[in-house]
Amino acid sequence: MSRTKNAVLTPSDLPFGAPRFDKITAADYLPAFKLALEQNKREIARIAGAKTKPSFANTIAALEKVGAALDRVNGIFWNLAATNSSDELRKIQRVMSPKLAAHSARITTNGRLFKRVDAVFANQSNKLDAEQKQVLEKQNRGFVMGGAKLDAAGRKRFMAIRQELASLGTTFTQNILKDETDWVMWLTEKDLAGLPEFLVSSAKSQAKSRGKDGYAITLSRSSIEPFLVFSERRDLRKTAYQAWTSRGDAGATDTKPLISRTLQLRHELAQLLGYANYAEMKLSDTMAKTPKAARSLLEQVWKAGRNRAADEEKLLTALAAKDGIKKLEAWDWRHYAEKQRQIAHALDEAELKPYFQLEQMIEASFDCATRLFGLKFRAIKKLPTYHPDVRVWEVLDAKGKHVALFYGDYFARPGKQSGAWMSDFRSQQKLAGDIRPIIVNVMNFSKPEAGKPALLSFDDARTLFHEFGHALHGMLSDVTYPSLAGTNVPRDFVELPSQLYEHWLEQPEILQRYALHAKTGKPLPAPLLKKLLAARNFNQGFMTVEYCASALVDMTLHETATGEPLDVAQAERDILASIKMPRTISMRHRTPHFSHVFSGEGYSAGYYSYLWSEVLDADAFEAFRETGDIFDKQTAAKLKTHIYAAGNRLSPDASYIAFRGRLPDSAALLRKRGLAAKAA
Repeated sequence: MSRTKNAVLTPSDLPFGAPRFDKITAADYLPAFKLALEQNKREIARIAGAKTKPSFANTIAALEKVGAALDRVNGIFWNLAATNSSDELRKIQRVMSPKLAAHSARITTNGRLFKRVDAVFANQSNKLDAEQKQVLEKQNRGFVMGGAKLDAAGRKRFMAIRQELASLGTTFTQNILKDETDWVMWLTEKDLAGLPEFLVSSAKSQAKSRGKDGYAITLSRSSIEPFLVFSERRDLRKTAYQAWTSRGDAGATDTKPLISRTLQLRHELAQLLGYANYAEMKLSDTMAKTPKAARSLLEQVWKAGRNRAADEEKLLTALAAKDGIKKLEAWDWRHYAEKQRQIAHALDEAELKPYFQLEQMIEASFDCATRLFGLKFRAIKKLPTYHPDVRVWEVLDAKGKHVALFYGDYFARPGKQSGAWMSDFRSQQKLAGDIRPIIVNVMNFSKPEAGKPALLSFDDARTLFHEFGHALHGMLSDVTYPSLAGTNVPRDFVELPSQLYEHWLEQPEILQRYALHAKTGKPLPAPLLKKLLAARNFNQGFMTVEYCASALVDMTLHETATGEPLDVAQAERDILASIKMPRTISMRHRTPHFSHVFSGEGYSAGYYSYLWSEVLDADAFEAFRETGDIFDKQTAAKLKTHIYAAGNRLSPDASYIAFRGRLPDSAALLRKRGLAAKAA
């Protein structure tokens, strides 16, 4: 197949280089991967075999320029494999994951190529600017961590490990997706006790999307969590909760053997590269630097959170006892927490939710970006998308210049991975011209019945702001070298732009303007707004415990794994027992479905990073509060320049100091969570 006939590889003729989703078919991907890999191999061979003396321009910058075709195929395929999965795409994933891992390993273990890179690194010129030095250091480290210094046997084993890990991650992802797609709890009218109108409407829409009458609760978080909150049927809450927490835990989709093998291989990989364990290896290039530093923060917050959770459990147990429940269980917690919130704050989620319409929250996230960074958003209806639910906006700066394309994919559906994330179809760079990014936000909100507005919980709205913060990090990127662009920063820094952006949602002036009732159009009443803000740290013990438990299990598994097979279920139980995990709370992500950690290496030994970044975001927002204006122009300009636009141009520490004038104080985190008094 020639390149000109392949809809993935053919340069787009659409405005802004938007992908031709209307022409791309599954049959295009394997030929496109084949051609792009061959081209990339030739590009690498030319650089590695050059006869000229190694220099930044002919080696480092040259490496930054190659792989454009492969980046294009990867950007389109992997995004659609996550959002529009099919049997055909899943088959391609299984074929390509190990091939791409092997290709990457062949590059980093290419002795001639590394010799040139290392020569440039060893003879750094004073003429290099800060960004060039950063990309040089990043590339050199990438080769070292990619096995460049290993002997022949080590390189061969390194490549084999990388290939097997890629296959294991793909199988893990597909197992979880199958569990999430296959499980549905069908309800009849008699099963709806306690469910508010918005959830009944959503459940009816879910059933209709599956071609059936009645009501369906799925394993999408925006479906199952409100069910656990509102359902008066304790038996159904138990069924739903057990299904939610046992994804990947048994049968044909059991991921525990995959996890055991993954941990073995990661440990072997770390030792090949000279590290005592995988956690030590992964954190060597982060802000935390060591597992000990990350664990220190986790344990400080864990202690405060567990103490708060114990107080919360006493209150919920007393409430449940009034309903004849002698022993509070994990599937009861959310239900009675909502009742306790109504008692403590007179705040009812069912009363609150009509004020959080998806359309209004999108507009709110855009408005904050306009007021902070001067961005404007123009809806584009004529560009093709990969699913009818997906929407597109052109992003412009204050002068009307094109900044980015932004795709929003907001609703849960069969074949779509659960969760919420930001990704890109193309990242920003200046090396090959002024290349502007094409960014996508993916959510899994419950889709309403036709003609009804999509209603979000306050947590859903926070998720939308969080992912849009990531999107802004990608859209505002202003660097020369693609490997430094946008979110290509250390894992425990990448959550700063996203978590920081959440703060603006909680501000009264935003809520009063955009939290409008779906039926009346009236703004959130001042008394209800006051109660909402007063309750922002309600149930904080529960939320802190479920998160920190997941992060501590992740870290411990990667610190203690050996080359021997692991009983994953027993290891999880042992770790939770060692930290005295409350019986009535589960990990936010139990190990068998911990996709952050086992579907790939993104957050492996790195789930702590949300908390590490929260130290930064809590302190960073105080910079705005100190001015008395949450949209202070001078502070926003520094934030844009040194955080959102900076990519990995400087080290995270240097970037933060450039914005704030100092490194953050962790006390701001405990104040934000309302746990300061519980830390003692």
